Amino acid sequence: MADTLTSSVPPGAAVAEAAETAPARATGLTPMRRRVLIVAVFVAVVAAWQLAVTALDVSHLIFPGPLAVVQALYDGIASGDIPTHLWVTLYEILAGFAAGALAGFVLGALIGQSALLEAVLYPYVVAFQTVPKVAVAPLFVLWFGFGTTSKVIITATIVFFPVLANTIVGLRSAPREQIDLMRAFTASGWHVFRMVRLPHALPYVFAGLDIGIVLSVIGAIVGEFVGAQAGLGYLILQRNFSMDAAGMFAILIVLSLIGIVLHAAVRWIARRVIFWADAFTDLSRGS
Repeated sequence: MADTLTSSVPPGAAVAEAAETAPARATGLTPMRRRVLIVAVFVAVVAAWQLAVTALDVSHLIFPGPLAVVQALYDGIASGDIPTHLWVTLYEILAGFAAGALAGFVLGALIGQSALLEAVLYPYVVAFQTVPKVAVAPLFVLWFGFGTTSKVIITATIVFFPVLANTIVGLRSAPREQIDLMRAFTASGWHVFRMVRLPHALPYVFAGLDIGIVLSVIGAIVGEFVGAQAGLGYLILQRNFSMDAAGMFAILIVLSLIGIVLHAAVRWIARRVIFWADAFTDLSRGS
């Protein structure tokens, strides 16, 4: 039975080899050339940005140049403002992501295996998802205060739905033949879930986690905009009140770096957990 269930899974060495070569075949570039191209595009964009600001004589109060942004970033780090508020926002992002992902996976696993639960619960989940989180964020701040708890909850609500929806689709992607074979061997519902449904669902789950980790950065900042005593969103508001556009750009760069690092971390984990999923592995190595 085990041989039948795993016959479609290629050996680990074959998967690794395919993952190394597929991005190069798709783009026509080696990994080194791809990295050089990315850096070259970044340098070209920054140079064009600086030239445009200088040539058009744009006020730094409206649109600062990259040199002013770098200086503001250095000053924010040297003064300790950015590191202090960074840890607050990072905690809200990670805690909210963990809570939302766990809730989405558990509820998605239940709904994905029960048509009754889907009929009863899923319409309410969709209705809650359609409510703009910006509209309910003030309520969360009112209920849970100006501390980190309200930001964690706001972040969790944003992460929740992508993970839930992908978990449901993933669980239902399991081949019916494999499920019937397991049941023919008197496997329990738990064994069917663990040995058939879950392995097929994991690529979808990680796709939801990949979306959720990026959205969690947005959720934390939205919560801090509504009401906070610390965090990078709170720091952006301070820079806005003092008309420090360069300082705001510097914080936006920090937020972008956080999103890139967390996105890369999720894909790094996915490559090791679902090494048999060629498509996801290739995308991860190509990013």
